[in-house]
Amino acid sequence: MEEHENSRCENCIIRQINSFKALKKEELKQMSDHKETRKVKKGEILFKEGERLSGVYCVRSGISKLSKLSDNGKDQIVKLAGKGEVLGQRSLITSEQTNLSATALEDMDVCYIPKNHIQESLMQNPVFTNTVLKRMASELKTANHTIVNMAQKSVRQRLAKGLLYLDDSFGTDEDGFLYLQLSRSNLADIVGTATELLIRTLTKLKKEGAVSISGKRIKLEDKKLLYAIAEGI
Repeated sequence: MEEHENSRCENCIIRQINSFKALKKEELKQMSDHKETRKVKKGEILFKEGERLSGVYCVRSGISKLSKLSDNGKDQIVKLAGKGEVLGQRSLITSEQTNLSATALEDMDVCYIPKNHIQESLMQNPVFTNTVLKRMASELKTANHTIVNMAQKSVRQRLAKGLLYLDDSFGTDEDGFLYLQLSRSNLADIVGTATELLIRTLTKLKKEGAVSISGKRIKLEDKKLLYAIAEGI
């Protein structure tokens, strides 16, 4: 009973870290009455690039990758979305097809919220609308920084920055290794390079003492060095 109450939108603490914090209590109750809670298995696709969404996904737990397929058929990971993130919001608001795919990197719990409840609140609640616009503007700013980094920074710099991002966003496990264990292929997709070059660059960072490696697991041994590399210092 307590778990059910905590999962209702009006009682959910997760909404405090996304745009839903601007919704009124009655709006949250309506949303909660019509949402679906779903369990998503690791590797499962929430939506594919080019789909038209009829709702959004609010992440209660777990992590997904948002990726775009390039002209040469290679995936570019644009963002990693964790607890509190709302997936599909931009496409829903603009009534456009999704320009990204969302895939679970680990088991996830999500809430699926039908679009009419989002659209009604956008029309009737200016505070919510303003919050959503600010969130979208922030994501656009981040995307612009990513484009600049891809164009101007080396693979070595981008890898160092990516490792620091994983540490800052998702933390470490009890042994001090990055919590999110990505395949070398996925890590290469974040950095924007070929898997073989990613592996060679990671090996060089290990020789320099910046990281240590155990299987897929990576530990950041010298964050100051990684920061200096990322900034080109």
